[in-house]
Amino acid sequence: MTTSSDYTPPSVWVWNKASGGRFANINRPVAGATHEKALPVGEHPLQLYSLGTPNGQKVTILLEELLALGHADAEYDAWLIDISQGDQFGSGFVEVNPNSKIPALLDRSGQTPIRVFESGAILVYLAEKFGAFLPVEAGARVECLSWLFWQMGSAPYLGGGFGHFYAYAPTKIEYAIDRFAMEVKRQLDVLDRRLAESAYVAGPDYTIADIAIFPWYGGLAKGWLYGAAEFLSVADYTHVQRWADAVLARPAVARGRMVNRMSGEPSEQLRERHDASDFDTRTQDKLASAD
Repeated sequence: MTTSSDYTPPSVWVWNKASGGRFANINRPVAGATHEKALPVGEHPLQLYSLGTPNGQKVTILLEELLALGHADAEYDAWLIDISQGDQFGSGFVEVNPNSKIPALLDRSGQTPIRVFESGAILVYLAEKFGAFLPVEAGARVECLSWLFWQMGSAPYLGGGFGHFYAYAPTKIEYAIDRFAMEVKRQLDVLDRRLAESAYVAGPDYTIADIAIFPWYGGLAKGWLYGAAEFLSVADYTHVQRWADAVLARPAVARGRMVNRMSGEPSEQLRERHDASDFDTRTQDKLASAD
């Protein structure tokens, strides 16, 4: 392995904006709003402010699954937050999520609006609100929550670690890529071993644990993340592949993956979602053909 010794950390770190690579225009070491911008509000009680990243897809998949079950009160407006343009630092968004990360949810169904941020918290909130996709029995419930929090803890290694250094960092650092690739493959092995003994991650039933894990590890298994399928030999994880195919076959998952999406095929991008009919009339290909 090649090594580099041309950088010695200073005694006190000082932010160098120029070292931020492709994210230099939005990353900064302080919190809070950078500009005044109110959030739009639609007609439904549930207002989602998000982007079709793996973390954003978790919530839209669950909402589409709830609607498929017949929970009409799960109707929602999904507003696009373009993080490449700094939308997450608008004053309205920061009021809903002080951490300036997507997704963020505002539930206006009661007298006092309830804000929910962090994707795992949103999944639990919605599952409890509608009584679906989160087991009630204590053992099954804790198994589901354990796998949900496994995903929340592993995402920084997969996205912030491996994904950043493999796909986005301005220079390729062998040590960093090797370190995070090793951990991602260990996590894939954890998941593969679990799925060798269980149809779904938390047991025989599909739950918010599957919904949380699928956009990350299912996306990795199907070659959607970072162009790293061959590099990580994802085809070797046969049980993960079987599970990913089963989850992907669900119509609500296909719909949820489209919402707030800004990349890929135009026919699979529904940048804002305000009604179920939007999937048929307002994808990017249809909007472009109407111009």
